[in-house]
Amino acid sequence: MDKQVQIDRAQVFRRMHDRTAILLLPNAWDAGSARLFAQRGFAAIATTSAGMAWSLGYADGERAPLAEVLAAIARITRVVELPVTADIETGYGETPEAVAATVRAVIAAGAVGINLEDGRPGHGPLRPVEEAAARIRAARGAADAAGVPIVINARVDNWMQHAADPAAPLADAVQRAQAYLAAGADGIYPIGLGDHATLAALVQAVAAPVNVAAGAGMPDLAELARLGVARVSTATRFATLALAAVDHAATMLRGSGRFDGLVATFTYADAQRLFERG
Repeated sequence: MDKQVQIDRAQVFRRMHDRTAILLLPNAWDAGSARLFAQRGFAAIATTSAGMAWSLGYADGERAPLAEVLAAIARITRVVELPVTADIETGYGETPEAVAATVRAVIAAGAVGINLEDGRPGHGPLRPVEEAAARIRAARGAADAAGVPIVINARVDNWMQHAADPAAPLADAVQRAQAYLAAGADGIYPIGLGDHATLAALVQAVAAPVNVAAGAGMPDLAELARLGVARVSTATRFATLALAAVDHAATMLRGSGRFDGLVATFTYADAQRLFERG
């Protein structure tokens, strides 16, 4: 990708986080899903680490080799003329230097944003806040050195620990968010937080864009905007919906021997048109 084009996309993506309007991000797992989202009018695209790992033949949790993930990100940035932010899980490395190397490679693949988790791979225990902040600082340093002002969405994984009381992790999450922002993050992602009151309290306590994951039981976009949420991503939802549709059709075919379940409103011609240019 041309360097100036990437810088321009990064700046456009950064402006989408000014909190004047909520940003809705669909999470793609391959070039086809990304191209479909682009043609449906989304302003930017995220990747789903889980969906991408599954499409590459691996389980989630940094089990997909980084080289394969980078190639998949590059395919997505090649087929869409939109900002693409990449979920790089915990950064593929135990040290800040390793995280910096990953960020440099992701930028080279054409991305203009990243998600970076503060847990250990595979939804493991949270890192100490100073350690997690150092990894964000390294990511920001790598981006600054590359000259691409990527948007760093720092995932605060307190609620992935399945606390019985959703308000219990709030104080620690706010402390983490403030440390991550001071280290160079641009936004905070409290994944797993769906409790309205706790979400509202977090948004009020954090002077930065807050990202939530869409899903059944979450407030709609209008309500999330009222709560002050700046960004909504779909996480694995579209990838699992696609697998669910194929699973249903395959089960019907095996059970009945009939082909009725293979009828789809999205056809071969529709798929071809995704990749026809001009």
